[in-house]
Amino acid sequence: MIVQRQRGAALVVGLLLLLVLTLLAVSGMNSASLEFIMAGNEQYRSNAFQAAEAGIEQTISLGAFNPGSPAQTLNGAPTATDSWTATVTPQLLGVPLPAIWGNSWNSFSTYHFEIASIGTSSRSATANNLQGVAVISPWDPTVQPDPNAATTALQ
Repeated sequence: MIVQRQRGAALVVGLLLLLVLTLLAVSGMNSASLEFIMAGNEQYRSNAFQAAEAGIEQTISLGAFNPGSPAQTLNGAPTATDSWTATVTPQLLGVPLPAIWGNSWNSFSTYHFEIASIGTSSRSATANNLQGVAVISPWDPTVQPDPNAATTALQ
């Protein structure tokens, strides 16, 4: 009689082990599909970041730096999935800053600009990148008097 009781218990234990294995397999599949989605989203985010960087590089290569004009907007030619929009904004109201006096650069001024680039990729992935640019230009007498010029002292 002891032998007959053990046969029923083996069937129940076997079914429970199959149930546990099935739950583990389903959980593993859900985890794997979630990881695929996360990897895809990371790829789209990376594409948007690269598109925004391309906008900054294209803006710098075009040399669209005019301190007398308001903000300028440039649009990148969209590829199959990615595009960018970059805006160049003069900083400091377009006024040049003199270089540090007392060094060999005291005959130059700098104009400062900010490039704001927005890259867009599939699944509405976007990246906003900012880049500051200082353009060196010849010395501007309207900014500050030349310290190398002869001056007369008031007595």
